[in-house]
Amino acid sequence: MTDNLQSPIRRFYAGKNVFITGATGFVGVTIIEKLLRDIPEIGTLYILMRAKKGKSVEQRVEDVKKNSVFNRFKEMKLEDRFAKIKPVEGDVGQENLGLSAADRQLLIDNVNVVIHSAATLDFFQGLRETTCINLLGTRRVVELCSQIKQLNSLVHVSSAYVNSYLTDVEEKLYPAPDDPEKVIDLVNKSSDSALKEMEPKLLKDHPNTYTFTKHLAEHEVAKAATRFACGIVRPSMITAAWHEPVPGWTISKNGPQGFVMGAAKGVIRRLPLDASVIMDYIPVDVVTNAIITTGYYVDALKVKNGNKPDQLQIFHLTSSTYKPFRFEKLVAQINAGMHEYPLASAVWYPRLQFVKNLTAFRLGAIFFHFIPALFLDLLTVVTGGRPILLRLHRNVWNSLNTLERFIFTEWHYDNKLAIKLAKSMDPVDKKLFGIDIETLCWEEYFKNMHMGVREYLNKESPKNLEAARKKDKILLGLHVAMQLLVYYGIFKLLVCFGISSPKAALVMPLVYMGFNAL
Repeated sequence: MTDNLQSPIRRFYAGKNVFITGATGFVGVTIIEKLLRDIPEIGTLYILMRAKKGKSVEQRVEDVKKNSVFNRFKEMKLEDRFAKIKPVEGDVGQENLGLSAADRQLLIDNVNVVIHSAATLDFFQGLRETTCINLLGTRRVVELCSQIKQLNSLVHVSSAYVNSYLTDVEEKLYPAPDDPEKVIDLVNKSSDSALKEMEPKLLKDHPNTYTFTKHLAEHEVAKAATRFACGIVRPSMITAAWHEPVPGWTISKNGPQGFVMGAAKGVIRRLPLDASVIMDYIPVDVVTNAIITTGYYVDALKVKNGNKPDQLQIFHLTSSTYKPFRFEKLVAQINAGMHEYPLASAVWYPRLQFVKNLTAFRLGAIFFHFIPALFLDLLTVVTGGRPILLRLHRNVWNSLNTLERFIFTEWHYDNKLAIKLAKSMDPVDKKLFGIDIETLCWEEYFKNMHMGVREYLNKESPKNLEAARKKDKILLGLHVAMQLLVYYGIFKLLVCFGISSPKAALVMPLVYMGFNAL
């Protein structure tokens, strides 16, 4: 067995105190779990949190400890390490990060590594909110870093999509899309309606305010790179765990996890997606390991450079040019998986079809989403439940124009620097903090993701699998019966319009193919 104490990364973090923003998010909780589990010598983890929904930050930390990311951690009897977590009340969206004078001084005196992963990820938010959190929030973190007495490194979690106006992107800082001071001034002086009117002109080729403000945020970090060691990581779509804490673990409903969740319920039957396009996905544990590694690496470069900060380091945590993935190879597997690992809570027999044309998808959505949702919501109301399906499908419908660019565009993110970093890591670190996805098998990964979505998002225990499989067979029978009834109804309708029965019978295969094309 390898001695983990030989790990340079573990030795670097031993005794160091880490300040984390965005600690309650998908990436944030995995960072906390990984640091506590694999670096027992870690110092204090200061996590920036807001009091929320009547809960104090201390109460919210207790909620974090209950997160499923810590299931393995608890099985290993490591709960005593939770004592290393110290919540600090604040908010990246407020001046001075919303910190009290005492808490700010606490961080200035004690922190060694800062991981800034807080951001608003909403593609539909206005410029005011995204500027306040993504741009000014990053500026506030950088300002704090400049005051920290013994800062080793700052790691800024950006996104591969900050440069989504390009389809071929390198690991470098691209020119700012606008003057940040001008943008901040406009936000401060303009009304919401005026900002909305100005957005298209300001965003230029950026698809939304998220990518625009995250791009500007990178330049805030770049300005500080001559004063202290900085690294930027740019993950693409972050998906379920590859290995850690367990294969398939996820709490995120974004990307493939979300549609697998809905499809397994039987409520999402069509998806607007070109299966031949490369989709860029990256497992959350790879992202977490890369963030931790970057914190160590940029400090090591500084030390090597005579304790002077080296140039800004940027790493793409992406798969498109290194381990490309297309859904066309997995359509059958995804549909089979929904019956191999079905849900006891499924409302209809699951079957997912990809549609690479938005017009065809909208037509199909009327027949396969909205009409069934109407009946299921009515049934829910009658039985005393809360109807949600119509609202869900309406939200998807309304977001299609905004998301179209992300659904059908193929991006190529060069990740040569990330690969170089991965290959140069110490053998022990490669095992503990691996970031190389060369051996990732997408078929196996999606199988584990499917089981993870079932357990962690749909909240179904492996123990009810046999009961779920029995229900799946019943739903299949009902599905076939319903199809026969619908096609028989169409046949009778054709006859009512004066078409002879033999001719109507000849038309039915065309009707079947037409529905399948939607």
